Amino acid sequence: MRHDLTRGSVLKTMLLFSLPYLLSTFLQTLYGLADLFIAGQFNGADVISAVSIGSQVMHFVTVVIVGLAMGSTVLISRSVGAKDARQTGRAIGSTVIVFMAVAVIATVALLLLTGRIVSVMSTPPEAVSQTRLYLMICFAGIPAITAYNIISAVFRGLGDTKSPMIFVAVACVINILLDVLFIGTFGMRAVGAALGTVLSQGCSVVFALLAIRRRKADFPLTRRDFIPSRAVTGQMLRIGVPVACQDAFIQVSFLLITIIANQRGVNVAAAVGVVEKIIGIMFLVPSAMLSTVSALAAQNMGANRHDRARQVLFIGIGITALVGTVFSVWAQFDAEWLVGLFSGGEAEVTVLGGQYLSAYVFDCIAAGAHFCFSGYFCAYGKSWVSFAHNVASIVLCRIPVAYFAAQHWPQTLYPMGWAAPLGSLLSAAICACVYLWMRKKKKV
Repeated sequence: MRHDLTRGSVLKTMLLFSLPYLLSTFLQTLYGLADLFIAGQFNGADVISAVSIGSQVMHFVTVVIVGLAMGSTVLISRSVGAKDARQTGRAIGSTVIVFMAVAVIATVALLLLTGRIVSVMSTPPEAVSQTRLYLMICFAGIPAITAYNIISAVFRGLGDTKSPMIFVAVACVINILLDVLFIGTFGMRAVGAALGTVLSQGCSVVFALLAIRRRKADFPLTRRDFIPSRAVTGQMLRIGVPVACQDAFIQVSFLLITIIANQRGVNVAAAVGVVEKIIGIMFLVPSAMLSTVSALAAQNMGANRHDRARQVLFIGIGITALVGTVFSVWAQFDAEWLVGLFSGGEAEVTVLGGQYLSAYVFDCIAAGAHFCFSGYFCAYGKSWVSFAHNVASIVLCRIPVAYFAAQHWPQTLYPMGWAAPLGSLLSAAICACVYLWMRKKKKV
């Protein structure tokens, strides 16, 4: 059902909206880990490497699709807030047309580039064939992955985060069952992991379409809505493309920092990899709050409730700051214990990872602030601000600081861990300045 996010307690509305999204993101994290865990139970290092590398590539693709879908969520949220059913239908119809085209183009292009991608990822020779098979199957399944993400974007635009949570829960359960069947029973190795991923996504899409069919009243669509609208499509892309580019650029920066770490030896590489997993879990809250702020602020903007949209922004910053502070304090006492959960008992990896996490964890506070600002700017159609501050952060701080720390403090990872928090502080400062400027000009 459609949800009105322009009334009632702002804090309560945000929590009710964000908690299902948070759980959905957590399930997606487990979804990705399941392939790797089950593959590791039945296969050797070649298959584990293939699934790990393939999963990284597919995560990159999914992140870009989700970023592009932000434009759809914002447009739909605005029209729902304005109670404009006709515009809501046009936004949903345009979303379907645009993403069908994106899915087809991406599928063909990536299938043609599979071999090149395997090479660029510096895939170990013994894992090349399995990685290529994994990626080819996953690339062929991009239409299903795209369909799931656009349906979820539409539901979030309507103010409903519970339905996407159910869809991903269905996919997660089916994926685990298929992984056990294909990898464990049939011995299909990386191919089994890829098939499990694609088929489970397809089942989730079917389930979502059945849900839409039962709730036709929430989707005011006519045949005319599927005729491409230049104005609606243009608005969607102006919001979504900068977010997609920003997310792609961030993933590239993580890859570059990983390369810097890899050049310092296997223990450093392992420590950085483990910490990235831990930070990924801690970042579920800022990620959920970004989507919450963008959807709620967009609906309130559509309803001309700009004061309420600003409340959403600052409450979001407060929530992420509180959670980030808890994580940061905890890590100062238990960083090595947290790393030890994933390091397999390797003492040097645990120590190095503890050093890296003790500094890196403060990014949970700083990033929470600029994530909320990014969601707010997207709601007002100014996603270029998010792209600009992330590019500035990566180019001027994250990569240079990581490289400088690696060169000057080779015995510890603690200084290198500060690259991300310092980059996020720069982003937050830029966001605050842009917000104050926009307030002065009465643009928000």
